[in-house]
Amino acid sequence: MAMVSIKDVAAHAGVSPGTVSNVLNRPGKVAPATRERVEAAISELGFVRHGSASTLRAGHSRTIGLSVIDIGNPFFTEVAAGVEDVASELGYAVILGNSAGSQDKEDRNLRVLAEHRVRGVLITPSGEDPARLERLREHGISVVLVDHPAHRPDQCAVAVDDVGGGRAAVAHLLAKGARSVAYVTGPLSIRQCVERREGARAAMRATGLDPAGLRVIEAMTMTARAGEKAAADLIASGLPEAVFCANDLLALGVLRALLRAGVRVPEDVALMGYDDIDFAAASTVSLSSMRQPTYQLGRIATELLLDECDNPETHAHQHIMFQPELVARESTQ
Repeated sequence: MAMVSIKDVAAHAGVSPGTVSNVLNRPGKVAPATRERVEAAISELGFVRHGSASTLRAGHSRTIGLSVIDIGNPFFTEVAAGVEDVASELGYAVILGNSAGSQDKEDRNLRVLAEHRVRGVLITPSGEDPARLERLREHGISVVLVDHPAHRPDQCAVAVDDVGGGRAAVAHLLAKGARSVAYVTGPLSIRQCVERREGARAAMRATGLDPAGLRVIEAMTMTARAGEKAAADLIASGLPEAVFCANDLLALGVLRALLRAGVRVPEDVALMGYDDIDFAAASTVSLSSMRQPTYQLGRIATELLLDECDNPETHAHQHIMFQPELVARESTQ
C-alpha cells in the first residue's frame, strides 16, 4: 500500500499542502475549523508524518530526552510520568535514557540524543561535570536539570532541598527520643546522598549531639536488597536507636531484615525513609518518610525546557527549589 502524503491529506481536506504542514508543525497558526478538517483527514487517511525528513528540514525534532540515574527507582518512574504527560500535551515524544549511575553510560546516552537532534534534554546527572552538559548546549540543545541545582545562572533547574530534608528526618527521630542514629545511604558519589547526610549531621549538632557520632553505612546500590545487607551489618555491630535511610527502597529492605531478625520497629529501632513512594504506606509497618513532589518535578522541568525551546527570546531561566514534607507513620511512632 502506498504511503499517504501531505498532498493526499491536503486534497482530501480541501486545503493547500502548506496548511497541512502548519497543522503538523505550527497548529496555533491555523484557524480551529480548518485545523479540525485537516486533523479529520489525517485520521481518515491514516497519514503518518515522516519524522526523520521533518527533522532534517527543521534542524530538530519534536522529541526531548530524559536521562535519569535509576529508572528502577519509583522516584524516577514518577518523575518520568510528569515529564511524559506535559510532553504529550504539547505534542512531543520522550526518549528515555537510564545511566544507572555510570557517567560513561550517561555520555553514550547523551550522544545518542544529540544524534537524534532532540529539542532539549532533562537530566539528573550522575556526576558533577558541567562541561559534559555544556557540549549539548553548544549544539543548540537546551538542558534542564532535574532533582539537581543549577551549575550556572543561565540554566533552568528544578530540585529539592536535600540538606533540609535530611535535617528534618533526623530531627524527627531525635524528637522521638533517639540518641544514636545510623545513616544507610547509597554511593556517596551521588550528591543527594551526601546532602542528606549533611542534613542529618546538622540535626544532631542542633540537638547538642556530636555529628561525628552518626554511623554511616554506604551501599553500592539504593535497593531493598542493599538495605537488607546494611541491616545485617547493623545487627552484627550493635543496633542504634534509630536508622535514617537515603531512600525508601533501602528503608524497606532494612525493615524486612529487622523484622525477620525479631527486632521490633519502632519499639527497638525507629526507622525513617526518604521519597515517600507508594510502597512506604503499604509496608508491614508503615514507613515514615520525607515526601518529595516527584510528579511535579517532572512536570515543571518539562514546562521550563519546552518554554526555552519554543520561546528562546522571552524565556526566563528559573532555579526552583522545593522543600520535602515529613510524613510520620508507624515506623517512628
